[in-house]
Amino acid sequence: MQNIIDGFLKFQREAFPQRSELFKQLASTQSPGTLFVTCSDSRVVPELLTQQEPGDLFVIRNAGNIVPSYGPEPGGVSATVEYAVAVLGVSDIVICGHSDCGAMTAISTCKCLDHLPAVANWLRHAESAKVINAARQHASPADHLDALVRDNVIAQLANLKTHPSVALALEQGRLNLHGWVYDIESGAIAALDGNSQRFVSLAEYPQTCALASHASTAA
Repeated sequence: MQNIIDGFLKFQREAFPQRSELFKQLASTQSPGTLFVTCSDSRVVPELLTQQEPGDLFVIRNAGNIVPSYGPEPGGVSATVEYAVAVLGVSDIVICGHSDCGAMTAISTCKCLDHLPAVANWLRHAESAKVINAARQHASPADHLDALVRDNVIAQLANLKTHPSVALALEQGRLNLHGWVYDIESGAIAALDGNSQRFVSLAEYPQTCALASHASTAA
């Protein structure tokens, strides 16, 4: 814990003064352009990956970068999605999975989660990815996991579209959806191409989008 406290003191002493004007602006308002949904995994740091400053990203983090389908009892994820889209007016939402994901490993290996009932219940929101993935042949356990991580990103994008605020924003042409998978070892990101439904290198195809708004398509 001491290293965290020391880090804060260094932030207060060095980083904060360098951004004092930015924090002064952010003290009373925020206008992030992107909602970034990713895993709680300590190795995945959205602001570091995307080199964004405070105020640029509205972030949801949870086990497995999951967005439950909209239902009669919306939870914290649903409320955050609704606020980001309907109030903050974000123009883009990214669902970002990652390599060596513990949540997806538990699913791919059919690990018993009886001792983790809350985790088991949460991972049911990835059931469609599990079913689709299980119907395919995989060369190895590693390939099985990598494919499941991608299938889960696709499944969560589908879940996301059931949210009324998202559906309305898509209909009005003011929202783009992105599906990414971050590889921890290489630092690369594979992005879902909505036209081909295949993941491609974001570095090679930086305009790749899972679902572009009508306005973006027209532009």
